[in-house]
Amino acid sequence: MATGQRATYGTGDTHHRAEDLAAALPPLLVAAKRVASTVSQGVHGRRRVGQGETFWQFRRYQFGDSTQLIDWRQSAKSQPVYVRETEWEAAQSVWLWRDGSASMRFKSADEYPPKADRADLLTLALASLLIRGGERITLLETGMIPSASRAALTRMWSLIESGRAPTSSLPGYETLPRYARVVAIGDFLSPLEDVKASIRTFADRGVRGHMLQILDPAEELLPYGGRILFDGMEGDGDVLVRRVESLRDDYKDELARHKAGLADIAQSLGWSFASHRTDQPPEMALMALYQTLSQSVGD
Repeated sequence: MATGQRATYGTGDTHHRAEDLAAALPPLLVAAKRVASTVSQGVHGRRRVGQGETFWQFRRYQFGDSTQLIDWRQSAKSQPVYVRETEWEAAQSVWLWRDGSASMRFKSADEYPPKADRADLLTLALASLLIRGGERITLLETGMIPSASRAALTRMWSLIESGRAPTSSLPGYETLPRYARVVAIGDFLSPLEDVKASIRTFADRGVRGHMLQILDPAEELLPYGGRILFDGMEGDGDVLVRRVESLRDDYKDELARHKAGLADIAQSLGWSFASHRTDQPPEMALMALYQTLSQSVGD
């Protein structure tokens, strides 16, 4: 449209323009905001008021930061303008992580999303919900600065979509402020000793968090029968089983032991644990996760 031109649109035109605008938005972000909006109707924000005195770090000034936060002495030493963050402020950030490994691409039927899609959806929906409550969020292992702005959600989506988010099967260690919160979403099918080692690196610094396991229904129920070739998705080789039904009970028992082990690890390290299946509504998992985070604020 040329500068200075003014156009008027009828109801039908507005409707079509709105549809075009919605179509241009990334589907994953649209879905995440929808899920967050549904859950937000039944929860309250987690925002806490307070000022910390213990210095945490300097970071570059970002659009939206209050000028009162600028550390002029530090900024005078170099060209960028720096903001001074305290331990309290940093601890209010929630550091999110989602499993980007190959096993997360699994889905057993067309009506279920891949585990990775559900993990991404819940990660972004939780981020949206936390931002609504005044929390600052970031994606672990990406160097993204924690922020409570709406732009942070788009930034997080961009990192995931572009493949710049971590692709490991367990969270990698990153130095975080004491009392920060971490939310890790993945299938957690790695050996229990590896899971414990990963979570302990955070817990030993006083960082608490939550583990949300995402599983496909077939991974819990093993509904197959007869001769099945199972493909190894992470370089662990293929396995041919001649009568899958003969292994079903032992398989279920082993999975139950693994999930119990994950819950024990979480409890022993001051974390929490929950499991979610891709045939269940994502709102259920998001509501439970958000309430868990809310209850842990004052601990």
